[in-house]
Amino acid sequence: MPMLQNVTILGATGTIGLNTLDVIARHPERYRVFALTAHSRVDELAELCLRYRPRYAVMLDEHAAQKLQHQLQGSDTQVLAGVEALEEVAAHPEVHVVMAAIVGAAGLRPSIAAAYAGKRILLANKETLVMAGKLFMQAVEEGGATLLPIDSEHNAIFQVMPPTRLAALEDGGVRRILLTASGGPFRKASAAELIAVTPAQALNHPNWVMGPKITIDSATLMNKGLEVIEAHWLFNAPADKIEVVVHPQSVIHSMVEYVDGSVLAQMGNPDMRTPIAFGLGYPERLDAGVRALDLFQVGRLDFEAPDMARFPCLRLAFGALRQGGTAPAILNAANEVAVEAFLNEKIGFQDIPRLIESVLARMDVEAVTSIAQLIEVDTMARAYAMEWRQLEAC
Repeated sequence: MPMLQNVTILGATGTIGLNTLDVIARHPERYRVFALTAHSRVDELAELCLRYRPRYAVMLDEHAAQKLQHQLQGSDTQVLAGVEALEEVAAHPEVHVVMAAIVGAAGLRPSIAAAYAGKRILLANKETLVMAGKLFMQAVEEGGATLLPIDSEHNAIFQVMPPTRLAALEDGGVRRILLTASGGPFRKASAAELIAVTPAQALNHPNWVMGPKITIDSATLMNKGLEVIEAHWLFNAPADKIEVVVHPQSVIHSMVEYVDGSVLAQMGNPDMRTPIAFGLGYPERLDAGVRALDLFQVGRLDFEAPDMARFPCLRLAFGALRQGGTAPAILNAANEVAVEAFLNEKIGFQDIPRLIESVLARMDVEAVTSIAQLIEVDTMARAYAMEWRQLEAC
């Protein structure tokens, strides 16, 4: 019988966190929930704590933690608060697996803490690699951590890449990485139609069920742009070896092309429990509760090139990757502010890339040296983004 493994879930109330709990519940003989964290969703986290009985529950917000403590009176779960508490439950000596699923820059510090502590990290937080790819990969190496990507695209690439991380793609006979994208809900929309897009329309993704921030990123193709930057760090792939392919069925999750002409693809229904189960069980395969792929029902697989004129966020992400240094962190911070502003109907859909491009043009790009530096860059980029938003509103 396999050893019982303790799992910390950073971002338990989000889509990835809930799907992780679903997979864990299917294998109680293998996994135990050690800690659950959330930003401010007190009622949702309280319900999960009463169901899964973790040793620790962490709220990023101090006031929310006090409310959670009140709701969990009489339970065995200890409530903690703040970023330091997130780091504590990520690096705790009794933890074997950390699901890093906090959305946004808040996931950076606990993910790096887990890396230095040598944990098995199931990485679903894009910002860790986008903001601090160099520092995070160094932490993984120094801490002896096991890093398994959970984004469906990177998980697919991981499954069909050579089994060891390559010093260069050519060492494994890899010609390029083909990162698939659904194209989002506005794949066929004209430039004029994109101007009038509402948050409700943008949140209606055709294939995937995700949180609001990632869903908007998918609609602008920024999600794919961030994934390009992630792929660079995960697979040591330069920008010109990564190609985005729009594949509206979302059945092929990504592909790797080899120098002999072979193209290996990982396929499956669009269900995040598949990559989550892969990460939990690796190198074994676990039942994830996902229905079998019916190729006869799928019928056809379509592919097309992304339109970077209508979706400039993808172009901006490639540009930030090529520029390097702190440019991806600036891109990410500006995008987070822009998406929030759009969801709150403060700016239009096409204002998202305009805001990001403005902030990128305004800030100097530096070589990455520390987490403290990146947090300072993140703060400054957000301030410039808020300033742009307020000026546009006048």
